[in-house]
Amino acid sequence: MTEHNNMHPKDENIEGEAQDAPQNQQAGASDEDDLSAMANEDQAMFTEETFGDADGAARIAELEAALAVEKERGLRALAEAENTRRRAIKDREDAGKFAISRFARDLLDVLDNFTRAMDAVPEDLKDVDDRINGVVTGVESVQKDMLKIFTNHGIERIDPLGERFDANFHEVMFEVPGSGQPEGSITQVMEPGYIISGRLLRPARVGVAKGDPSAAPTHAVDQEV
Repeated sequence: MTEHNNMHPKDENIEGEAQDAPQNQQAGASDEDDLSAMANEDQAMFTEETFGDADGAARIAELEAALAVEKERGLRALAEAENTRRRAIKDREDAGKFAISRFARDLLDVLDNFTRAMDAVPEDLKDVDDRINGVVTGVESVQKDMLKIFTNHGIERIDPLGERFDANFHEVMFEVPGSGQPEGSITQVMEPGYIISGRLLRPARVGVAKGDPSAAPTHAVDQEV
């Protein structure tokens, strides 16, 4: 008890400083660690800011290029689909327009036979015999009805007398020399032609002028059909 009471105050200070020394050393070490960590963070931030932005920009450019390629592919696919749809619609319309082409072509022969039958009857007999006149009238009625039906289905007659020859719609059967018409002019129609919705069904069979340089052309261009 006496020894403890006699301890000098200076000794107590020395002892306190000795106890605080490890704590101060630990605090100093902690401060150094904090400074080192801050330095590392600054270095990491410097690296990301310096090099990360460049890599990100390159990656963005790469993605934008890929997006542009895919967008172009998508637009092409849409355009191809639209073209396919339009072709399908046109094919369906053409099928409706030209489905009767073969049947109509066969009926043209029947119509031609009616015309030949009427042409074969002499004009003088029509006035003398009422029975013959009645037959001719009946044949003419059938012919008119057939032409009307053709018109209702888009079939039009080509009668190109006096026009210029057009290989797209006419077929030359013979040439006529000394006709007084310019070369290539149609001077005679053997059989009329027919078109269906603008497409040739049968060409007109014609005779054309062989050539007369002194004659002026009656038609500079073909009549549109």
